[in-house]
Amino acid sequence: MWTHKNNQLHKKFEFENFSEAFAFMTRVALEAEKLNHHPLWTNVYNQVDIWLNTHDAGDIVTDKDHKLAKKIDALL
Repeated sequence: MWTHKNNQLHKKFEFENFSEAFAFMTRVALEAEKLNHHPLWTNVYNQVDIWLNTHDAGDIVTDKDHKLAKKIDALL
């Protein structure tokens, strides 16, 4: 579940291993590029944390963030 805190959407994803986490990040990158909307994220071994907000709108959560969040969830 995505949480909305501090003007950001956030979600933590956990995978079986680093390869699965990295493959997920690659799929997210392709979707983000299509939308020209790029996440802030971290990856440590099998965990990926993603934060979304719209910089052009003053670093707040917009429809662009919700749209990307739905696309990210669909990649699982």
